[in-house]
Amino acid sequence: MPKARKSAAPARTVTEIRAIVLRYFYDRNMSATSARGKKGFAVRMKDIRAELKASHGLSQQEVVGNINYLMSQGWIEEEQISKSVPLRSGTVIPQITSYYKITAAGIDKIDGPGEFTMEKFKGIKIEATGQNIITVGDGNQINAKFEEAAGALIDLKQALLKSENLTEVQKLDAVADIDSVESQLAKSSPNSAIVKGAWEGIKKLDTVAGLTEKIFKLGALLGPFLS
Repeated sequence: MPKARKSAAPARTVTEIRAIVLRYFYDRNMSATSARGKKGFAVRMKDIRAELKASHGLSQQEVVGNINYLMSQGWIEEEQISKSVPLRSGTVIPQITSYYKITAAGIDKIDGPGEFTMEKFKGIKIEATGQNIITVGDGNQINAKFEEAAGALIDLKQALLKSENLTEVQKLDAVADIDSVESQLAKSSPNSAIVKGAWEGIKKLDTVAGLTEKIFKLGALLGPFLS
């Protein structure tokens, strides 16, 4: 009789892959004995790819693409280390090495908010700080030409703070998405891909009482970046 074929393992979902990648950085941070290197909490991309391939069988594309997503959400950040390299000719050229590490928000994403989690809803206001820049209540700066969108973002933050229909974890996730949008609106030409990614998380709350109208308004203001 022919041997029965082993059934192939089901393909992982994008959410499962992102959870694996974020957990990798979390575990590395918890066990780190230095800032960078083999035992550091910050690690180079080539080492991340090799280790996640060995431990979970993730492809290069799965690792790189999902790190990009997690960075846009604020769970992971890039740290660039620059040094000068002298050549025999006497020329000195700069050499930049990128390291990646989990952020406080990324740790809270796994552990949940705790005693040391920074309050996201302080001093809700918008004020002009220059001809082209406005500062919103949480300290983020936004290009003045996006002032109306900034107002909608702050309005949504206020509603999230008051909502009794959301858990603290849901609020933390939503605020991280809003912060991602705010960081892009500080630019004269925001990155549409990052805005779209953050918007996917925000719009999931459009059925929550008290948020529907505010999310609809924000979506209309962000329309140029979502098309």
